[in-house]
Amino acid sequence: MSFRDLRHTGTMRRTVFVRAADDPRLADYARLTDVRLRTSVEAAHGLFIAEGTKVIVRAVAAGYPVRSVLLAESRAADLAGLAVPGWAPDAGQDGVPVYVVPDEVAEHLTGYRVHRGALASLCRRPLPPVATVVSAARRIVVLEDLVDHGNVGAIFRCAAAMGVDAVILSPRCADPLYRRAVKVSMGAVFAIPYARMTNWLGGLADLRAAGFRLLALTPDDTAVPITRARAGNRTALLLGTEGDGLSSRWLHEADEAVRIPMRPGARDAGVDSLNVVAAAAIACYVIELQGSRYAR
Repeated sequence: MSFRDLRHTGTMRRTVFVRAADDPRLADYARLTDVRLRTSVEAAHGLFIAEGTKVIVRAVAAGYPVRSVLLAESRAADLAGLAVPGWAPDAGQDGVPVYVVPDEVAEHLTGYRVHRGALASLCRRPLPPVATVVSAARRIVVLEDLVDHGNVGAIFRCAAAMGVDAVILSPRCADPLYRRAVKVSMGAVFAIPYARMTNWLGGLADLRAAGFRLLALTPDDTAVPITRARAGNRTALLLGTEGDGLSSRWLHEADEAVRIPMRPGARDAGVDSLNVVAAAAIACYVIELQGSRYAR
């Protein structure tokens, strides 16, 4: 069914057909693959982009207000999948516009072939302080200087799947609401509370003062196997940047350095460590089991 067919069904009263990529109404979606531009634009205007109907629905259900929706003409039928309680874009509630554009305009506007369906521009919400996010948490993940948005999104997905209560970001960590992070997480960034430290130097001390035992994940052979780590009632798992791992300062400040044991001969095969996402998934699972035992 084309946009023109849908327009006459009465189900798309708020749709607006736009033909030009430089139309100012589409500014939220311009050059989505330009990381530097998007980082500055989205911060300045307090917005972020969600891609795909499932992710958009999860964002709306989590309480993020919608600014607008963008659909390539060939995917106009995807609008039906955006029906969520409290918001119905086809009925124009809250004055939310739905822009439908030719496929070639969508590609020129965004910088890539939009093949995953709808895009939505949503309003950011102020981040709560770290102390608020961790106040009732028992198991948290703390990310130091991860700069790859895909890795950040994947770690949020692992954390949500493994029962982690919150994620804390160092000041220089990538933005969990950047489009790629949101997409890779499949909306998990909306499901798990998170906050960003304002002070890298004192951030771990604040967590320790809140009662967390700090476990630093490292590939160092001298570290304790994570299955033998001494978890506490409140545990913080520290994960470092993709290339260098945790900084020496954070390793020194941790209560215990832990590692994921690899089979003998792995280094001979050229594998000296797991990537940060695989390591996060395994470590979150082990910490969850240890937390369950502690609770009993």
